Amino acid sequence: MPDGLDPLGWIVIGFIAGAVAGWFLPDSDRRSGCLGTIVLGIVGGLVGGWAWTNVLHQDPATGFLGALLIAVIGSVVVLAVVRGLTRD
Repeated sequence: MPDGLDPLGWIVIGFIAGAVAGWFLPDSDRRSGCLGTIVLGIVGGLVGGWAWTNVLHQDPATGFLGALLIAVIGSVVVLAVVRGLTRD
């Protein structure tokens, strides 16, 4: 993930990543609202960034689009896992 990003930037990236992940895996029940989307995006960004640098042994993403792509991928994975564990 880019080093020079301030906390507001991470929240913006997290919000966008959570929204995009929701497009890939739509929730017909709409259980999570805006706050859930932001939390999912931030967690997904952290998971994606960790996996990108530690599991795949890649250099940190450069720029907003690189961080957003990694955060979206991480958010989709986190969303799929959470939904898989919470389905009734």
